[in-house]
Amino acid sequence: MSVDRTEEVSTATVPEALTAQATVSTYPVAPGVRLNVRSGPGTGYGIVRLLPEGARVPIFCQTPGTKVSGPYGTSNIWDNIDNGEYVSDAYVHTGSDGYVADRCS
Repeated sequence: MSVDRTEEVSTATVPEALTAQATVSTYPVAPGVRLNVRSGPGTGYGIVRLLPEGARVPIFCQTPGTKVSGPYGTSNIWDNIDNGEYVSDAYVHTGSDGYVADRCS
């Protein structure tokens, strides 16, 4: 499968703990989806904001969490998109069923 990596984010928007990466690829959220952004890697964490339809997200790191079923399958991988902000990888088109970024520490 190919990975859609057409946009990059400057390090000015990268969380401090992750500034070792010069650039970070962004990935599209599933079409027609307004995606919940949570404060941790699971559905038990609070919603901190809602991404609009057509959003793209950077993935700074990934971590296991609650298993979720979405347009791109069932996954327990959660994508860290900002400090304290996570989305289920089942809603992000990474072109892979596995990890595409380093594990969060």
